[in-house]
This record gives sequence, C-alpha cells and structure tokens, in this order.
Amino acid sequence: MGRAFVYVILGGGVAAGYAALEFVRKGVSHGELCIISDEPVAPYERPALSKGFLLPEAPARLPSFHTCVGENEERLTPKWYKEHGIELVLGTGVKSADVKRKTLLTATGETISYKILIIATGARALKLEEFGVSGSDAENVCYLRHIADANRLVNAVQSCPGGNAVVIGGGYIGMECAASLVINKMNVTMVFPEAHCMARLFTPKIASYYEEYYKSRGVNFIKGTVLSSLDFDSNEKVTAVNLRDGRKLSVDMVVVGIGIRPNTGLFEGQLTLEKGGIKVNGMLQSSNSSVYAIGDVAAFPVKAFGETRRLEHVDSARKSARHAVASIMEPDKTGEFDYLPFFYSRVFTLSWQFYGDNVGEVVYFGDFSGNTFGAYWVSKGQLVGAFLEGGTKEEYEAIAKATRFRPAIEDLTELERQGLGFAVTVSQKPLASPPVEVNASDLLLERPLYAWHATAGVILAASIAAFAYFYGKRRRRW
Repeated sequence: MGRAFVYVILGGGVAAGYAALEFVRKGVSHGELCIISDEPVAPYERPALSKGFLLPEAPARLPSFHTCVGENEERLTPKWYKEHGIELVLGTGVKSADVKRKTLLTATGETISYKILIIATGARALKLEEFGVSGSDAENVCYLRHIADANRLVNAVQSCPGGNAVVIGGGYIGMECAASLVINKMNVTMVFPEAHCMARLFTPKIASYYEEYYKSRGVNFIKGTVLSSLDFDSNEKVTAVNLRDGRKLSVDMVVVGIGIRPNTGLFEGQLTLEKGGIKVNGMLQSSNSSVYAIGDVAAFPVKAFGETRRLEHVDSARKSARHAVASIMEPDKTGEFDYLPFFYSRVFTLSWQFYGDNVGEVVYFGDFSGNTFGAYWVSKGQLVGAFLEGGTKEEYEAIAKATRFRPAIEDLTELERQGLGFAVTVSQKPLASPPVEVNASDLLLERPLYAWHATAGVILAASIAAFAYFYGKRRRRW
C-alpha cells in the first residue's frame, strides 16, 4: 500500500506551514504536495505556545494561530489545505526513510514516495533522563515543544492556583514560561547552571536588567547549580526538587526547558550532517539533490559570517521555508539564501530584538534604568551584531539594516556616544554607499563623491559642447 507525490514535506511545524503557502503561491498543482506530521493538527505558530496560549484570560487557541498569521499572512486551516489540494497526513510518524529510493515508511505501514523531499522535522525537547534525573512522566512535570505539551502545562497550572512552580533552565523557554506563570499568579523560582539568564545571547549587563525586572515581578533566581533529583508523593506527583548545591524546593509543578536536539535520526548515514543538523547549501539542498532541509534541523551557510550555522528560531524557519520552495520551483530565479540571524522575545511589557552575531567587543547605549537600551557587537573593526530593548518598529528596522551593512567602526567611544542614532543614520544610507566609519572627531559617514561626479559631468558636457561648436563651424566652412 502506498501513495506517490511530487513534493513531500516531512514535519508539521512552522516551517511546513510557510513552505505550503509558498508552494501554492508558486503554482503547485492539486495532488502534488503532501505534509506528514506526527502532530494531530495542521501547522501552527509555535511561539504562541509560550505566550498567548498560557495567558489566564482570553488565551490563544487554534485555529487562531495556525500558520501563517505570524507574519500577517493567510491563516492556513485544514480547510485551506483541502481547497488547495494539499494532502495532510496528521498524527502519523515516519519509521524509516530511504533517500536513494525516495520513499518514507510511516508508522501505519504506508509507503509514501516523492520526487522532492523537504525535511522540516525541527527538534525535540531534551528530557531530564538525558541528564540522569528521572521523573519526566509525572503529570506535574512539563515541557513545551508541541501543543500537547502546552495543554499539559495549562492543566498543571490550573490544578494548583497560586502554587509553587520551579522552572529548570534559563533560556528562551525558561524565561518565557516563567513570565507566563507569574501572570497566572504562581510563585516562580528559576534554576539554571549559568551565571546569568539567556547565557548564549545576553551579556551579564543585559541579563542583569531582565533578572531585576523578573525579581520585581516576584521571580526568584537560583544560579550556578542544577537539578539532581525529584521527590514524589504516593500518586507519583512531584513534591520537591533537590538541587546539586543541597537545596530542596517544595513544588506544585515543574517546567523543564533545558534545550533541544534536532530530529535527524531518520537520515543519519544517508545525508551529510553538521552542527547537529542536516547540512545544506545556499539553496537549502542537502547532500542528496532531491532532499532539502529547513528550520531548526537545517545547518546552512550564513553569508554574513562565512560559516555554516544551525539556528533555532521561528524567523529562520519561516524564511528558510520560503527560500527552499523558491529554489525548488524557480531555481533559475533564486539566488543563495542570504539570511541575517534574528532573535526576539516578548515577555511582560518587555520586547527585545537581536540581529547578527554576539562576538567581539560590546558597546552599550541607552538608559539601562529606563525602558529603551541596547548594545552593538564589534568584531575585526566591523559592526556584526545589534540588540535593542523597547524600540519602535522603525528603530528595530534600523538596527537590522545597520547590522546587515556591517559598517566599519574605528572608535568605540564615539559609537557609544552616538548610540541608537548610529544605526538610524546608517540605515538611511543606500546599499551602494561607501563604507561607514566612526572616528574620534565625530560619527562620520564617508561622503559620496557626488560633488566630484557633478564637476566631472559639467566638464564633460562643456567639452562636448565646445567640440560640437567648432565642428559645426568647420562644416559650415566646407
């Protein structure tokens, strides 16, 4: 038993939904495209799970956050897929893949063949057991990766109103879930081994701002230690967490956000892997020409850095999905993927965005005691990264453009003095402008040679006019 399609998307997360919309826009025919997902629902905007889904009042629920509403596009409900002739194979896992034969074997025993495969399998949440701690199956231990996880988390919160919640992990999931738990009037303690929150992205100074804000909302931080074990009652519910530093915390629920691992298992030994994911080229094509990879699972060349990276963020998933489909459907019109790494988060009344890379020297600007502040990263004399909290839409666009331009920086003190104004000024320059430099005397944009061009033009025009005049006189003499 089996079915055949021209295009198959394996995975039903954010990337799959955006790829489906792009396929339709590029003119895919009815019956050519299939999406296989082990989730029972059509692709949805995963960021909603740690934000609107967890709100105590008017929480987000499907179908309100199906893709692609995250970028104000169409809402792709199951009806939409049916209307466009796209086959949704939901609630179905894939047991094995054979990229040479171009086949997938589902858990139900069906063989699905393809001409082109797009791997959008994303990643899975790391479990406590992988760090030597048992207890993930307890009903009040929660992870957050899929909608089923979000439902479980909501149920846990509702079962212990005003109770004690411990969040294990200080990254994205930890920070966003902690904020949502506080909004649900829970008593929240965050535990993580690093010296500060969001250690992969934030500097100590930036992290301090958010930690102080969280403390003002009642969050307690325990840093520099990890979970060593859990205590259970007779119903196998967790009653306490034991930390490696000897502390014991009574709990009503636990949220675990300790990282993710790309889902590459089906393709190990068949495709080239790198950075923990599936290695692809600038067209998002893997080592097998009929297989592409997008989203969290893809390790792709980042032009700005001149190296291959795997990025775990919704923006990369959306954009890589669009580009892969364009590469497949219109290869002659599609260049290489040129992505500027972008991360963002919204918690409480806070909202930050980061572009580029956080390497090199850091230059801070703005008021860290107020609502708007930021930082630049400068490496090898160029601006390579920018962070902004509390900006306007225009200001966020400015730091994005400035980071993409990678202007030359000569004086860090002057860059600090100019602050956000530097990015705004740079962003207003046309792409073809000469490099931007900051020197000790002032923020100086190298002047385009417009005056020289004008002068040269006048001289040339005068020369032509003079030649025409004398040539005309000679013709009249003939």
